[in-house]
Amino acid sequence: MIVVTGATGNVGRTLVRILAEQGHEVTAASRRITDGDVPPGVRAVSADLSQPSAGMPSTADAVFLLVGGDLMMAGDPARVVAPFAGYGKIVLLSSQGVATRPDSLSHGKAFAAFEQVVMDSGTGWTILRPGGFASNAYAWAPSVKATRTIAAPFGEVGLPVIDPGDIAAVAAAALTQPGHTKAIHELTGPMPTTPRQRAAAIGDAIGEPVTFIDQTREEAHARMLTFMPAPVADTTLDILGTPTVRERTVSPDVQKILGRAPATFADWAKRNAAAFR
Repeated sequence: MIVVTGATGNVGRTLVRILAEQGHEVTAASRRITDGDVPPGVRAVSADLSQPSAGMPSTADAVFLLVGGDLMMAGDPARVVAPFAGYGKIVLLSSQGVATRPDSLSHGKAFAAFEQVVMDSGTGWTILRPGGFASNAYAWAPSVKATRTIAAPFGEVGLPVIDPGDIAAVAAAALTQPGHTKAIHELTGPMPTTPRQRAAAIGDAIGEPVTFIDQTREEAHARMLTFMPAPVADTTLDILGTPTVRERTVSPDVQKILGRAPATFADWAKRNAAAFR
């Protein structure tokens, strides 16, 4: 059996579907989940990793471990990981920031602490370190729907954002195939794209032009403070505006693991066009 935490999210939902289609026994766990959220034959378990649920299996062949931002910042990774120490394998969704922003609590240090606990757990492990998610563009959906506009800072700075579907596909391989134990996979898209280019790709996907509006860093920071702490906003803007060479570089890992190129942002936008119409 394979347990998938964060099973209703952008990565977890797709991962559950992939594993179920492959014929694996899957338990899908999330704080708020119903049988309607999972494919037929998949067991849905309501579980909060901050308060390990009796419904979570005591043993399993493997677990996909996704730790929410509140737990990540709480600073108690040992307690979160402990219930899975008896599993056959842990595949942890971490962050590229462990390597590129090691001094940042939100993007580097907190994830690094979880990585270390997983590595020290005595269980087989694989670490996935994605860069920025293509699905972060969902934040633009309200303005695209209302006014066919997207406002964002650093319109000409490119980053190789990754389709969460590719993260899920890599996770499925790490959970079910040999050769991934004690491996760290860095996951990116196939090419850097700028916010302006992503806005154009969304316009192409919905069949209507979308106007890109340049924001200042200050304007973007003020908006981010409405839904994230200031230190997280600061580091996020640093990545978006002054990315390191590594953050701008395309990793070969998705291609090597899946035997195909990662999906482009345009691919992601076409598949999710309904969210912006």
